[in-house]
Amino acid sequence: MIPKLIAQRVALGILLLLAVSVLIFVGTNLLPGDVAQSILGQAATPLALDNLRKEMGLYDPAYVRYFHWLFGILQGDLGTALTTKLAIATSIKERLWNTLFLAFWAAIVAVPLAVVLGLLGVRYHNGPIDKAISGVALALTSLPEFFIGYLLVYFFAVKFQIFPGISMIYDGMPFLDRMKAIALPCTALTLGILAHMMRMTRAAILNVMQSAYIETAELKGLTAFEIIRNHAFPNAIAPIINVVILNLAYLVVGVVVVEVIFVYPGMGQYLVDHVAKRDVPVVQAVGLIFAAVYIFLNVVADVASILPNPRLRHPR
Repeated sequence: MIPKLIAQRVALGILLLLAVSVLIFVGTNLLPGDVAQSILGQAATPLALDNLRKEMGLYDPAYVRYFHWLFGILQGDLGTALTTKLAIATSIKERLWNTLFLAFWAAIVAVPLAVVLGLLGVRYHNGPIDKAISGVALALTSLPEFFIGYLLVYFFAVKFQIFPGISMIYDGMPFLDRMKAIALPCTALTLGILAHMMRMTRAAILNVMQSAYIETAELKGLTAFEIIRNHAFPNAIAPIINVVILNLAYLVVGVVVVEVIFVYPGMGQYLVDHVAKRDVPVVQAVGLIFAAVYIFLNVVADVASILPNPRLRHPR
């Protein structure tokens, strides 16, 4: 039964990714203006424009260009950047690693902190600590990431000059220097997902705390900390894992704004740079990679929520 459920979710994820690939291709081809003209400039001759359009296959029907692009991706060929004439896969490799490096350290900080704050909120439910944590979480949820990023730059890079405002990293960079470079963008990402994970952790555990066996544990004389640690938290772990994975998906895909603010050499910055240049193959490739990561982590979250729950494994 479990392998069948996993296979169904994976199949749905693949179908969804195919549908997203169609939307990405159609969306990039509906952009206004002439791609060849934007690449060659206004001074380009009609012959040069005609040759570039033939080279790019712009005279072919849209469905032919889509399947040519899709089959190339299935073979590991993401295409060639129009502006640099370099293989997109080669250019993306290092930037993808940089983005995953940033997301990894943001997750390392955000996930344990969110769980601990959620547990504290439950332990001191409706008390001053719980209200303070909930208030800060609500404030963070209300602030967009770009605003948090600019605040961090102003205070820690401009005013106090503790961390660099531009997060440049490179191969061979010492680990401590690399960590100092990503401190501000990592903090911005952490604050962006911390509040949601903390509030969902708190809600999941409070929901379990209403169960009858929790009342039994209270009648046995167990302390609130023991009840939460030994009974409530283990039974609330499935929805917490689901929330964590969904936030990790958002973390990897939502780095675009943060990378642009801090000029971080990752996938988001790479995407924005080539959107400005109307480099359609790069936009398509990066968009599809982001979609694949998001869908994959959502499938993992779906499976993680089904496995520990017998009612979802056996809906009848």
